[in-house]
Amino acid sequence: MPWLDDSAGRVMRPYTASGGRTRPSTPLDLLSLLTATGVRPADRLGADHALALRLCAAPAGPVSVAEVAAQLRLPAVVTKVLLSDLLECGAVTARSPRFPGGGAADDQNLLLAVLDGLRRRL
Repeated sequence: MPWLDDSAGRVMRPYTASGGRTRPSTPLDLLSLLTATGVRPADRLGADHALALRLCAAPAGPVSVAEVAAQLRLPAVVTKVLLSDLLECGAVTARSPRFPGGGAADDQNLLLAVLDGLRRRL
């Protein structure tokens, strides 16, 4: 990975990758699924943009914002800025996650079931 040193870690500050921007131009959820479109960005983008685009083009299928952030070793908000740049130039598409039963991620019954399961494990 560019900008990484095996012993020191990341050589540049994470917000350098996003040009100091802290808000994405397109709203993205951590669970939003991204897929590369095959369109090449007209503007020259940075190394982190290129890595994010490569991850979105993986044959395994769509990747989440959280997965891209973990692979890039960047904070989620920086990753969202990079991905929104790729969305704006048409290099990737994003879709909201689908949940079993058609429910939403903030469905109270789902959250209560998760809480109950966690309590049983502790």
